[in-house]
Order: sequence, then C-alpha cells, then structure tokens
Amino acid sequence: MTNQRIIPVNIEDELKESYIDYSMSVIVSRALPDVRDGLKPVHRRILFGMNELGVQYNRSYKKSARIVGEVMGKYHPHGDSSVYDAMVRLAQSFAMRYTLVDGQGNFGSVDGDNAAAMRYTEARMTRLAGELLVDIDKETVDFRPNFDETLQEPIVLPTQIPNLLVNGASGIAVGMATNIPPHNMAEICNALTALVDNPDLEIQDLMRFIKGPDFPTGGLVFGSAGLKSAYLTGRGKVQIRARASTEQIRGGREQIVITEIPYQVNKSNVMEKIADLVRDKVIDGISDLRDESDKDGIRIVIELKRDAIPEVVLNNLYKHTQLQTTFGIILLALVNGIPKVLNLKQILAHFIEFRHDVVVKRTRYDLNKAEEAAHILEGLKIALDNIDEVIKIIRAASSVNEARENLIARFSFSEKQAQAILDMRLQKLTGLERDKIVQEYLEKLKLIEKLNFILENKSKRMEIIKEEIEDIKSRYGDPRRTEMIADSDDFTIEDMIADEEMVITITHNGFIKRSPVSAYRSQNRGGVGKRGAGTRDEDFVENLFIASTHEYMMFFTSLGRVYWLKVHQIPQAGRASRGRAIVNLLECEKGENVRAFLNVREFSEDRFVIMATRKGVIKKTALSAFSHPRRTGILAIKLREDDDLVGVDITNGEQDIILGTLEGKAIRFNEKHIRDMGRNASGVRGVTLANKQDRVVDMVVVKREGASVLAVSERGFGKRSEIVDYRVTNRGGKGVITLKTLSKIGKMVALKEVVDTDDLMLITVQGLLIRMHVRDISVYSRNTQGVRLINLKPDDKISSVAYLKEDEEAEEVESIEE
Repeated sequence: MTNQRIIPVNIEDELKESYIDYSMSVIVSRALPDVRDGLKPVHRRILFGMNELGVQYNRSYKKSARIVGEVMGKYHPHGDSSVYDAMVRLAQSFAMRYTLVDGQGNFGSVDGDNAAAMRYTEARMTRLAGELLVDIDKETVDFRPNFDETLQEPIVLPTQIPNLLVNGASGIAVGMATNIPPHNMAEICNALTALVDNPDLEIQDLMRFIKGPDFPTGGLVFGSAGLKSAYLTGRGKVQIRARASTEQIRGGREQIVITEIPYQVNKSNVMEKIADLVRDKVIDGISDLRDESDKDGIRIVIELKRDAIPEVVLNNLYKHTQLQTTFGIILLALVNGIPKVLNLKQILAHFIEFRHDVVVKRTRYDLNKAEEAAHILEGLKIALDNIDEVIKIIRAASSVNEARENLIARFSFSEKQAQAILDMRLQKLTGLERDKIVQEYLEKLKLIEKLNFILENKSKRMEIIKEEIEDIKSRYGDPRRTEMIADSDDFTIEDMIADEEMVITITHNGFIKRSPVSAYRSQNRGGVGKRGAGTRDEDFVENLFIASTHEYMMFFTSLGRVYWLKVHQIPQAGRASRGRAIVNLLECEKGENVRAFLNVREFSEDRFVIMATRKGVIKKTALSAFSHPRRTGILAIKLREDDDLVGVDITNGEQDIILGTLEGKAIRFNEKHIRDMGRNASGVRGVTLANKQDRVVDMVVVKREGASVLAVSERGFGKRSEIVDYRVTNRGGKGVITLKTLSKIGKMVALKEVVDTDDLMLITVQGLLIRMHVRDISVYSRNTQGVRLINLKPDDKISSVAYLKEDEEAEEVESIEE
C-alpha cells in the first residue's frame, strides 16, 4: 500500500478528455467515410479481407461465416453481427446503387426482412469491388498495423471507382452526421473527365453532367433548389416520390399501381400505413390494397372506388405515407482524417487528386521493378557475351561465395547480378534463350523510358486518369433509374393531370360529375340525342358547363356566396352516372343551391366578374376580390328578397352585355354603365322585366369577333341572330324581341354567344344530351321563331345549353369523332 501513488484528477477534465477521445474514435474509425474511397473502416476491412481470402468475382462463393471470421479475427475487433450486417448491406441491390458483394442466399428484402444467419449464406466480391482493390499490391496506399499489430491493413483502398458519390454513405458520429445520396456512375464519370480537362469548372458547370441523385429503388426526385444548395454548400434536401401509374380495370373503375418506392422505405410498412388510413377514413376512395411484387420488381396495387379521383387519392397517399419522403443531403467525409462538409466540386477534386497520387505511386513502383529487372538482364547479357570466362571463374571457385566475389571483381557485377548469373539455368546458353534475354532487356529499357516520362509529365498522368475513368464508365455505366422532375414548390397535383376539356354536369338535386368532351359524339341537327347523365326519381340535369382540368371552378350559390374547387377535384364518371353530391365537395349551408359557375386560371387585377340575377339586377366586381378562397365560401353578391343568380361571367371592363328574359326579350348595354362594387354590394338594375312572371334566364358577354347570338327555347327550337341586330342602349330598359315565344316554341331558356366553329351542347329534363355543330343552325333576323334543334317527347323540355368554344382541343376531339 505504501508504494501506491494516487494522482488527483479533475473529474471535469477527465470526462472532457475521455469523451473527446471517444468522439474522435467514432468519427475517424467507425461512422464516417473517407473522401477518397468512400468507405467506412468496416466496409474497407470486409473488402480487403475478402480479397486476401481469395473470394474474387470469378472464384467460388465462400460461407459468410468464414468471411466474417476472417475479417473479425484479423482486422475488425468488434462483434460478428456488426461485420455481417455491413457485408449484407453491401450485397443488397435495393440499398446499394452498385453492389460490392455478390451474395448467395437470403440477404434480406425491401420489406425489411432480415438476412439469413451467416452460417446459411455465401458471398464473394463483385467485379466492381475488384476495381476498389486494383493495384493495392503496388504500394499505392499506406498500410498500418491491425489491432494486435500482427498484420498490416490498408488505410484507404486505391479505388478506381468514385465510390463516395456513386454508392453514397450515411452515418451518425458524435456531433455530426453524413448523408450522401447515391449517383449514376456514367454521370459522375462524365463530370470527372470534364474536371480533369478543365479544373476551373464551376459547380453549376458540373451540374450539367450530374443531374442529381440516382437511387437504386428509382422513384421521382424534385427540389432543384435544395439539390443546388447541397452541391454548392454541402447541405440541402430533396423530396423523393414513388412512381405511380393509373390502370383501367373491370367495371370502368381504376387502380393505382406503385412500381418504385422512395429510397430506404420499407414496403410492408407503407402498405400497413395505407391500410390504417383507409380504416380510419383519413383517405377515401380505396376499395382494395394488395402486394403483387415478385422477382421482377415492386408492384403495389391500390384499387379505387367507382367515383374516386386517382390523382386526388394519390396526392393524399403522398401526403400521409412514405410514398413521399424528404432526403436531407449532408456531404460530410473524412479529408486527411478530419471531418469536413464538402461541396460537389471538392469531392470530385479530392478523388482526382487521390487518383493522381495512386498513379504516381503505381508508376514509381513499376519503374523500380522494371529497373531491377533491367539490371538483372543487363548482368545476364554481359555474362552470356563472356560465357566461357564466366564458366571458368565459377568452376575455379571453391564455394558459391568465392564464385560470386570473383564475378563481381572481374565484371563489376552487383550482388544481385552475380547471384542471378549463379542461379542461371544451362538452357539460357542456347541461342534462342540468348535472343530472348536481349529482347526482354530492350523492352525493359523502353518501359523504363515510358515510366520516367509519366513521372516527369503531369499532363500525361492526367491523361491516364481520364482514360481509366472512361474505361470504368464504359464497363459499369448504366441508365439512370431515378427521374429528376420539377421543383417541389412548383410541383402540384396538376403536374400529374392532363390539361383537357371536361363536360361538367350538375343535376337539379345537386349531383355533379365531369366527363371528357370526347365521350359525346357529334350528331346532326334534329337528332334524338343519347342518354346523358343518369337520373333518379324526379331528379334531372339542370346545368352543364365546359372547363379545363387545370382551372378553378367557382360555384356561385342561391345565397350569393361563392365556393372554389379545382376541376380535377370533381369526380369523373361515365355518361350514365349521375355523379356525386355537391354537398360532399363544398361546405354549403342547408338549403343553399349552386346557381352559376365560372372557370378561372388566374385572379388578375384588370378583369371583372359580372353577375346577373333573375330579377334583372346586374353587378360588377373586380376578379381579384375573389383571389382568397375559403372552404366555407365568401360573399359574392348581396341578393334582394326572392332574387337568385342566373349568370356569371368575366369581362375586361369595356365589354357589352346582353340579358335575355323568359318572355324572349333581350337588352344590350356596355359594362361601363356599371360601376365597380365590392363583394357586399347588391348591384344595379340591368333590365326592366315585362311582368311578374318574367325573369332573366341568361346573360351574354360579347367577346368574340364575328359571333352571333343563339337563342334556345324550352321546346327545342333555336336560331342565331347577328349581334348588330341588338342595338346598344342604356341599362335598365325593357329590351327588344329576340325569340317569338309561341306555344309550340315555348319560353326562352338560353341565350349564348356562338361562332360557326363552336359545338352546341343541349341537355333535357329527362337527361338526354345532344351535341351538334353551330354552323348547322341558320342565322335569322331577330324577331323570328327559329328552327327545331332537337326532337323532344311531349313531356320533355330543354334544361340547359352550353357550347364548346373553338380551340385545338375541340378540333382534335371533333376530328377523332368524325
């Protein structure tokens, strides 16, 4: 006890020092990859151990337990599971963009299944892994003692593969972490060769070659701003989405098929999450979910209900599940043993610098070996030229040492040359063998000259590096798996939906649906029509509207409020389906009914919303006043007692407006006579009605040059009149006759602005729909009854009229139909 020395230590200093030692051990020896070969120590030791064990790609497989034992016993003094788990990941095609271990047996799955025990599996290196170890025996990298100082292990592998970027890396150290996504081999090689040719390239120039991450599981990556930040600063984030497509199935229904999922996402967990969301009614519209994945790839099938919109369901899946994930990029690696956050150019430059160092060391090694061989061959050549004397000296010597010393003294040989002569076989004395030695000597001299040139000329060394990179690209480069798409800020559900015209139909009882215009075949005037929207009981189609899938639908109601929906959010259904209740799509109040519709792309300052009511009131409000939608709607017009909306349109502030009444009257005036009002205003008088039974049935905003006014009666009669037939007056007048409302003609139900190239859409109370060319309807004077447009049954009437304006979409549909 008396010999013991107790040294007092401050516990704070001891903890600090011990924790720093632990931290540096984790940082340098466990969690972070080296910028040169992109490997962590455990991966480097696995590959080096497999190489020493002789399990190259062209050799037979060896038990994984044998490999793990080799690595653990010689180089990696940790648990066997840490070695085996790391080796398993190197063999997983869904984890590594380019696998480095060729596994045989169960090495896990994308469903999160663990690999079989190492006693059951076998492994060997892949051909690509051999490229990380090429020239390791030529003193290209430094070695250090292993954990018990009985063997030597490489500090870094002399890789020809830019492994840090092509396979990526992830790891959590102490106080820092790295998360480098995998990239495409061909793209990285292209960027490296460009940087070799021009070291002054900027990161933006390199990004022309490297489009972004290329994950082994494919998918879609968007977020170029985050990607640019990652490549410029070393930190950024991108979003990964599953690749999905829509397929038609039995009964006219659709299903969503997922064929690629985001990187590092567990497929089974995703399916379990989807099932939970359906059970908890977070996501509607899914009727069945199953996994049809096999050896050929992933296939998750999500069957939809009949009225479900695939794009909306998919968008909700992206929102609530790991079918969309965020990948935070941190380009952190060890540079000379020090952890550093690097930008894209720095990583590529470090690899090129490392390859240059490897080429120099390899060339110097080859030069030394060539000079040694040439030195021996030079001695053999001299000996063969003086063979008789050499033999005489050897025979006269009493021992090998004396013979060696006598040869050195006589011919000034070195020790190695003299020993080589003594070891020379008698067959070398033949003429052919003599010529071979001379030829080999000359070849060695040429090689020495070439290697010296390489060592003296940096441009030659860079050319060699470039050639080797090109060779790697030609042998291992493959097509990109991950698709790079628009920025996340710009990527919306509309990017997945075709911009096409849709027929929107709404029934009297408030059911809505959309159908492609191509679903309705053009018919000649006077046809009997075909079954349109299905109806039940006393319900009938009351309104029909044409709009693009990318536009907003503004719904103006009987209470003077307005609601918003994207057209693609309206359920798509077949011609015979009545659709879905609007109350399930809009948060309307009880007793509130939709009266008018508007399709809008942008809420600009210089346009106005014109609203007309059945009592003849007209109102103008700036379109920008409606640019902030609420789910519960906002007030559009303050309606007077017993009044209702009949028409809404958008104007530029200087257009003429025509109001048509039930009694066949119409009035035309300029909107300049209507002052701009706020959303809470009631409006001003637009037309004076003929009697108490009369009401406004439609509103026309004159917009198109060469257009005419089409009037349609409830009994299926219609006619076109020139707009000039309607003189411009002040608002508030009684108007002029536009359609004779005789008993066989019926009251006027619609007034539209049309041109010859438009298509007319008529729909009846009983649900019949007909589409015809406007050019087939003759132009008559204003005060006439018109012609029959559709043959109606005695108990049927025209319910609604719409038209498809002239545009490329309409022409395309028409050409297909014809």
